[in-house]
Amino acid sequence: MPHFSERSLQKLETCRPELQRLFTEVIKHFDCTILCGHRTEHEQNEAFHAGRSKLKFPESRHNSSPSGAVDVAPWPIDWNDRERFYYFAGVVKGIAARMDIPMRWGGDWDDDTRVHDQTFFDLPHFELMHKER
Repeated sequence: MPHFSERSLQKLETCRPELQRLFTEVIKHFDCTILCGHRTEHEQNEAFHAGRSKLKFPESRHNSSPSGAVDVAPWPIDWNDRERFYYFAGVVKGIAARMDIPMRWGGDWDDDTRVHDQTFFDLPHFELMHKER
């Protein structure tokens, strides 16, 4: 059965408990690696300037402590295999729905299930959403 490396676990520990619970379940079904949880001001602004984020510090959900966002990639990582990221996101979204954890994914920001209408793709990005009341 897949399991997280110590490095992935350390990054996941910087995230909110809901994300920790979610990805502890996801790893049982799909091998993946945690790329990033909490980001410092320097890390966030570096991601912004490199074009990996549209937000400067402290606007990203990665910037709260614990983090409300996590970047996770299917393992082994193949950045050219976008379809695998889409498949992985479907697994994550399905498990999150079953666990009643509202999520938004960086490949479908408006959560309308139409992935071709996006202008910014952040396929490893998952963030917690507030439940509608």
